[in-house]
Amino acid sequence: MAEVTEKPFGKLRSFFWPIHSYELKKIVPLLIMFLCVSFNYTILRDAKDALIVTAPGSGAEAIPFLKVWCVVPFAIVFMVIYAKLSNVLSKQKLFYAAIVPFLVFFGLFAAVIYPMKDILHPTHSADMLQNALPQGLMGLVAIYRNWTFALFYVMSELWGSVALSLVLWGFVNDITRVTEAKRFYTLLGLGANVALLISGPLIMHFANVRATLPANVDAWGVTLNYLMSSVIASGVVLLGVYSWMQKNVLTDPRFYDPKDLKKKKSKPKMGMLESFKFLAKSRYLGCIAILVIAYGVGINLIEVTWKGQLKLQYPNTNDYVKFMGMFSTVTGAMTIFMMLFVGGNLLRKKGWTFTALLTPVMILITGTLFFTFVIFRANLSPLTALLGVSPLMLGVIFGMVQNILSKSSKYSMFDPTKEMAYIPLDPESKVKGKAAIDVVGARLGKSGGSLLQQGLIVGFGSLAAITPYVAIILFIIIAAWITAGKSLGKQFNTLTLQQEEARKAEALAAQSATSGAEASEVAAVAKEETTVVSS
Repeated sequence: MAEVTEKPFGKLRSFFWPIHSYELKKIVPLLIMFLCVSFNYTILRDAKDALIVTAPGSGAEAIPFLKVWCVVPFAIVFMVIYAKLSNVLSKQKLFYAAIVPFLVFFGLFAAVIYPMKDILHPTHSADMLQNALPQGLMGLVAIYRNWTFALFYVMSELWGSVALSLVLWGFVNDITRVTEAKRFYTLLGLGANVALLISGPLIMHFANVRATLPANVDAWGVTLNYLMSSVIASGVVLLGVYSWMQKNVLTDPRFYDPKDLKKKKSKPKMGMLESFKFLAKSRYLGCIAILVIAYGVGINLIEVTWKGQLKLQYPNTNDYVKFMGMFSTVTGAMTIFMMLFVGGNLLRKKGWTFTALLTPVMILITGTLFFTFVIFRANLSPLTALLGVSPLMLGVIFGMVQNILSKSSKYSMFDPTKEMAYIPLDPESKVKGKAAIDVVGARLGKSGGSLLQQGLIVGFGSLAAITPYVAIILFIIIAAWITAGKSLGKQFNTLTLQQEEARKAEALAAQSATSGAEASEVAAVAKEETTVVSS
């Protein structure tokens, strides 16, 4: 391993940019890759929502059905294929095999599939189904009616899971040492959110093309072409940077040496039933699982209701996606601010429990305001008249604020406190507990809210009709979240205190057992080791 001597970081530099000059060769390409993946993710997320929510005969009611009956099965199929390919392809070829099909599909969708939507979509048979089936199944009929849009929605959802979580983070974890990760990973997270500040304004710019086109031109089709061209260009840059790193970074012993990197312990594979059994044995792990599930379900419940209001306010696809571009821009700015200046400071000054409970309390307050304006819209006309906005627009604004604060608090407060909660656990509970929570929390958090909404829509007929019931369910979930957070905070503080007292006792015992001469020798060695580590 080549040795590199660098001066220690100053306090200000260590906070904002804890990177040695020679490490720019590694961190800059990684930042570009995160920017490209997150840039695409933002464009695809906003475009897929606009397509589905504003499609003929569709609305936000289709989203719960899509997530349960389309996204989950496609994700399972993809993972089976990916696992098979991983056995026969090198890591480099596997990276290309995972990314290229997405870029090809998004290019074909804009150039071929979308222009042929009137031919491909089964409008007449969908009308027959809608007349024959109950109103509550309109979401399923909408998926059938606009199946190409549904396919685009699924592929866009998978991009976040595959390109970001599986492929890119997998690549980074393979080539990054622990000492580098402590300094790199925060910057990579910030870089991913900087992408929102680029993609958001770009979405708004392309959405405004509608004003320059003749009335008989499909403005959304033109906007979609621009957006997908940007996605493909960003994807090409991603592949190019990855190829460059293979040739110039992974061949440099300062950054990558397979013999130097210890093999990571693989997570124990646990099924859903086995995960539940393991979590049931530990009150501590059960509380963490409740936090993860409650966040996933709560955000899903509010987000779908909010998108239903967005369609009422912005029925035109270009207007809808323009608003979402502005939403993404503000979300990126707020998340960066919260990560840099709020989350860490609150943890240091107010402690774990206060910081962990701030997210559910914030969602409770903003969610209450949002649902109040949605449910009691007709009774709030005098108030909204004084403010100069419609009741619908005020509900949209409160929903936007709620979603922005929820997403920014996840990265700055929820995720750090959740990960900290594993630290005091014994090795077995730490590894197996996290694996179990990943299984239970990921599945129930993502699909739980959709299943609840899907059942209510089938029973009551529409998203508007179920809004009061969604609000009640949300408040129950947040109450469970806060209760579990308080309990976990007490257990976390107790375990942390016990471990600290145990360390102090061991230190005192070691100090009393060491003679004066031996103590001096130990201190000198420790000082020398500290100097080596710090340098």
